[in-house]
Amino acid sequence: MLYDVLLGGLLEWNIPFLAGFTCTAVLYVYLIKRFENIKIYHKQPLLFFLSLGLLYFIIGSPLSTITHLSFSLHMMQMSILYFMIPPLLLLGMPYRLYQQAWKIPILKRFSKFILPPKISLFIFSLLFLLYHSPVILNNVVQNTFFHNGYLLLLFILAFSMWWPITSPDPKQRFGRRRMKRYAFLSGVVLMPACLLFIVNAFIGGMNNPFASQFTAQLCAPSQASSVNLLLPAPFNTTYDQVAAGTLMLGVHKFGIMLSFRLGNKVKER
Repeated sequence: MLYDVLLGGLLEWNIPFLAGFTCTAVLYVYLIKRFENIKIYHKQPLLFFLSLGLLYFIIGSPLSTITHLSFSLHMMQMSILYFMIPPLLLLGMPYRLYQQAWKIPILKRFSKFILPPKISLFIFSLLFLLYHSPVILNNVVQNTFFHNGYLLLLFILAFSMWWPITSPDPKQRFGRRRMKRYAFLSGVVLMPACLLFIVNAFIGGMNNPFASQFTAQLCAPSQASSVNLLLPAPFNTTYDQVAAGTLMLGVHKFGIMLSFRLGNKVKER
């Protein structure tokens, strides 16, 4: 009842996103029937549909509103968005369909701007760290257009970052030993963003700018009281920020392990 009163106007399903993802799924089915000799219930189509479903659940469902009230929930959303969805989408792209896609002129031109995986990894890690620094985060969320553009840039970089592990073309993937070194490197360069939450938690914490926006929309008297009313302890406390950093490390590690396992199975098909 309390959530209905305070967040009733914000907890909505994004219908335009649902329509867009549905059209994408229909187009995917049409293309694999035309260019591939695989069934809808085979591994790659299922991975593609799973990634679309996760993407809609993360950015198009009421969950996208609730996650902004807590650092740990927000970091879970971000981790799934960047460490789970891109590899699943890439693994769900059949090789022949991938070949046909790169024959499209606009994609050929776009390929010239794709950065090497390691450069994408370092840029992604830097932008991800800056995004979650208190000064940058408080300013970025004030401008919706810039905020969405920033997140979209991270999403594009994530695909390039995951390319050597889950590329639709097995020949473009790293060898097993090189892939392990790359996975270790990705964990190392992403570590500062995880540590940022944990360190901030022990030196006094930082305000949640997303919660500030919500309390402003709700005409609530203060951020702390409103957030505590919506999400009780241990959310929005020291433990919340420690959990945020830990969750990011855990989901990234899980994404790496899952990509290795699924990538080998798709490769063997």
